[in-house]
Amino acid sequence: MTTTSAPRNIVHFDLDTFFVSVERLRDSRLMGKPVLIGGISDRSVVASCSYEARKYGIHSAMPMRMARRLCSDAIIIRGDMDMYSKYSRMVTNIIADSAPVYEKASIDEHYLDLSGMERFFGVSKWSHELRERIIRETGLPISMGLSVNKTVSKIATGEAKPNGELVISGNAVNTFLGPLSIRKIPGVGDKTYRLLRAMGVSDIHTLALIPPDMILRVLGQNGLDIWRKANGIDLTPVQAYTEQKSMSTERTFEEDTIDVKKLERILSGMSEHLAYELRKSQRVTGNVAVKIRYANFDTHTTQQRIEYTSLDHKLTPLVLQLFKKLYNRRLLIRLVGVRFSNLVYGAPQLNLFEDTSEMVRLYQAIDQIKNKYGAHSIGKALSFRYDQNPEEQRGTYNFYKPTD
Repeated sequence: MTTTSAPRNIVHFDLDTFFVSVERLRDSRLMGKPVLIGGISDRSVVASCSYEARKYGIHSAMPMRMARRLCSDAIIIRGDMDMYSKYSRMVTNIIADSAPVYEKASIDEHYLDLSGMERFFGVSKWSHELRERIIRETGLPISMGLSVNKTVSKIATGEAKPNGELVISGNAVNTFLGPLSIRKIPGVGDKTYRLLRAMGVSDIHTLALIPPDMILRVLGQNGLDIWRKANGIDLTPVQAYTEQKSMSTERTFEEDTIDVKKLERILSGMSEHLAYELRKSQRVTGNVAVKIRYANFDTHTTQQRIEYTSLDHKLTPLVLQLFKKLYNRRLLIRLVGVRFSNLVYGAPQLNLFEDTSEMVRLYQAIDQIKNKYGAHSIGKALSFRYDQNPEEQRGTYNFYKPTD
């Protein structure tokens, strides 16, 4: 059963093995070969891999050492985040030039809402022509799914890969979804998959037949959302895309201070909080700035371009280093601030370029705790001391994310 308030036409575009495809544009000798993108050390992990590499059982987030064992002939490339972001923007610009409403879901995928356009254009033909234009102007392979909502169109895209397209009409949704594995449903992670398999549920049709109250008891509210998706129900709107340029936070003190240790604790907390917000929104930053305002309102800012990241252990030391460089007059300070700019999508993949599998799992665990119990429920010792000291929490603390 498919329930929508009005007929919708939602398109999902997903660039195929995006990082690998960009590298192949730069070096055609990589065509047809097993290619791995990620950190080059044995302790790092795979950020992306070609279809040829997947045949060996390699997948994203796999330790690079294991991937090398599975395919000793694999070509390993460190990756170029600036170049990937450039091509991502190229695709976005082409879509923005044509689509009435689009959402950039990540560095390599977009949703388009073409509802109502069927009165003037054939949405299937229009979507096909847009996909052909993207391929022609960028040289990148891209797959497409067109259906009644975001869930079905995304699953259709997955079935259309590599470099294909698939249209699922409203009356064909349940027939299409039914035989597919429950793993195809967005939001079904390893834990949910294992629990459903233990219940004897392996395909979407079986899941769709389970009474919703039973799913609610077993899996909670998230399980009910998965059950709706299994029944082809998804009313989530396509969110009109606006490019967020920066994230920043400032702290104005009730009393001006010259306590450097206190200032460092506050800046560390700011950096950690902003880094978490980056990861939560699946973004990374390429520029870090620190601002101070003295008691006489004299304001100074310094910044530095960096390799894209959203990880605390990369960002916080730089913030403290910039503060040390900036604060050289030893006058009373009334305000400090941190700003991350030059933001791009793709944190889950891009972070894998530079980090070990242990580090990736650590950040995943930290973010899971913060998502469940709040952003300040866990933190590093330096910044956590500030969060727990009420005497240091007087004054104003503003967090904002402008879209300048």
